[in-house]
Amino acid sequence: MSLSTQHGLPFHVMTKPIGPICNLDCEYCFYLTKTNLYPAEKDFRMSDNVLEEYIKQYIAHQPGPVISFAWQGGEPTLMGLEFFQHIVELQQQYLPEGWHVENSLQTNGTLLDQEWCDFLREHSFLVGLSLDGPPEIHDVYRKDKQGRPSSPQALRGLELLKEHKVEFNVLCVVNNVNAKQPMEVYQFFLDHEVKYIQFIPLVEGSKEEGVSSRSVSGLEYGRFLTTIFNHWVRFDLGDIYVQLFEGIVGTEAGMGSSLCVFSPSCGRFLAMEHNGDIYACDHYVDPDHLLGNIMNQNMAEMVNSPEQQGFGKEKSTSLTEYCKQCPVLSYCYGGCPKNRVTVSPTNEEGHNHLCDGYRQFFRYVQPYSRVIVNKLQRKTAPPAIRQKMQEVYDTIWSGVGRNDLCPCQSGKKYKKCHQSYSLPRF
Repeated sequence: MSLSTQHGLPFHVMTKPIGPICNLDCEYCFYLTKTNLYPAEKDFRMSDNVLEEYIKQYIAHQPGPVISFAWQGGEPTLMGLEFFQHIVELQQQYLPEGWHVENSLQTNGTLLDQEWCDFLREHSFLVGLSLDGPPEIHDVYRKDKQGRPSSPQALRGLELLKEHKVEFNVLCVVNNVNAKQPMEVYQFFLDHEVKYIQFIPLVEGSKEEGVSSRSVSGLEYGRFLTTIFNHWVRFDLGDIYVQLFEGIVGTEAGMGSSLCVFSPSCGRFLAMEHNGDIYACDHYVDPDHLLGNIMNQNMAEMVNSPEQQGFGKEKSTSLTEYCKQCPVLSYCYGGCPKNRVTVSPTNEEGHNHLCDGYRQFFRYVQPYSRVIVNKLQRKTAPPAIRQKMQEVYDTIWSGVGRNDLCPCQSGKKYKKCHQSYSLPRF
């Protein structure tokens, strides 16, 4: 089969070249236990044969002309620099003429050095750096194997990326600790010249508690986002890129969200383990969602298999009735299915743990996002948009009293919501 006849709809693979192996021991990491899937495995290093087959197939089954690779873990830099140099060589070997390849690398940053950064800059890798806020917040859950704080090494990695002009963003896991200090977290990133930020809510399943005590509640997550959004939309829009906020504007403009968790269906974002095993999703790396192995099966056939198609459609078919009637369903589409671990207000199982936060936040941002889209369509410059956002903000928040309903759309009185939460109004 020629390349031209293999290309179809794009799909994305989170590739784990060293599986779940990591030099840190973060308390909330859901992937460290994936070693249990391969009890006989001792190395967990992707072989050259698996790597080459993956790159060959992945390029062959993408529509192009831009091919995006994502390297994750565990901690992928444990593979060593030579492995990634080989990645670049193989990509060029199999890339059709006139096509372009992009690479992203998700890392805790603790192993980065000058040689790594020179390579990452030279080959235009986008680096995702895991950082949960200031050291006293970051180190609560993110420690090394000896129980020592990881922030000194992570921040050293951040400074190296900046020094060597490597393009990077920060991935911040929002948990029960940093959720209570939104502006401290956001300001810390601004102080360290971070321009691109992702906020990922922590929802850990627990048989005893439903979700773990480390998890962020829906209401906490909504308040966290609202607080940062209130500052961002008036002072940083156009200069700082918060993935979730940018996605909301895209949704309001009718382009859909760039985030899989807010898409109508799943199934196009897969995960590949070190040995070539393909799983339905990064959050469903388990025997029930194993699609096959690239060393003896065609990747595109696995992606388009009835099993994977069914997995993708289940996101919409399993929505609770409460969710289907939601006024902001078109913003979140029920969120990530792995977070549907609670009971809805109408007593339906399989409801999203973050629902309260999503409903609150997406309802709150609608007046802003509609104006932003209108201004962007008129090619209004960011400073003028920010000025208009200040006007919208003042209209929403001015004159609110302690016993009034909170303007954030939580349904609670202001004194028991944003006022008691110490959120800045101006």
